[in-house]
Amino acid sequence: MRVPNSVVLPVGTHVDCCHEQEVAEKTHDIMARITAMLAERKSNLAHFIDNLEGSEDPKFYVDQWERLKEMESCTLTILNLVAVNCTDHRDIKKLEAAILEHVKNEELFPEVVRVLPPVYRQVEAAIVDIARSEEMADHGMMDLQYLLSKLSQHEHLAGLGRELLQDILRYLHRIGLVVWYEEIKHLESTVFLQPTFLITMFKLLVRYRLVQQLESIS
Repeated sequence: MRVPNSVVLPVGTHVDCCHEQEVAEKTHDIMARITAMLAERKSNLAHFIDNLEGSEDPKFYVDQWERLKEMESCTLTILNLVAVNCTDHRDIKKLEAAILEHVKNEELFPEVVRVLPPVYRQVEAAIVDIARSEEMADHGMMDLQYLLSKLSQHEHLAGLGRELLQDILRYLHRIGLVVWYEEIKHLESTVFLQPTFLITMFKLLVRYRLVQQLESIS
């Protein structure tokens, strides 16, 4: 919801635990809940923005207003849910085909037709090798300057500069190969080569409807 022009493909698993009619009903219910959630988010943002604009001293809330307006402008495209049985290899292939079909849609992903310089692919392959190496820690965190020095050890990347590497990291961040929070001062010099580690950490720290869950405890 905070990433501009996001595209989300909902995936429903455990189809093997449901009857065919249940799958259709649950699919409809999930899509309806998502639609309602997006509508509620839009309404809440509009309400917060109106409150700030109607305050006695709106100039004191310019930063908050700008953040809310930025969030309000983020478009979010929700694709039709794909229901799969994870124990059936044919369903996994069906999901893979659905993902590839959407990714090749230029209306959803305009950058799919972008031609990248060869150095982008070379750096991407080198980073994959580093992430898979035995010396790489499980958390996958690496200092940006150290990463540059490691990449420069490759003969064909000896002339790689920091500015070009940053451009490539922005691209690799967008496609999800790495995570690089360059806009956060304390993290701008750290590159996460193992995004799955961050996902695991976020799952431990961030929970859906956490406030409601806590309030339900007597």
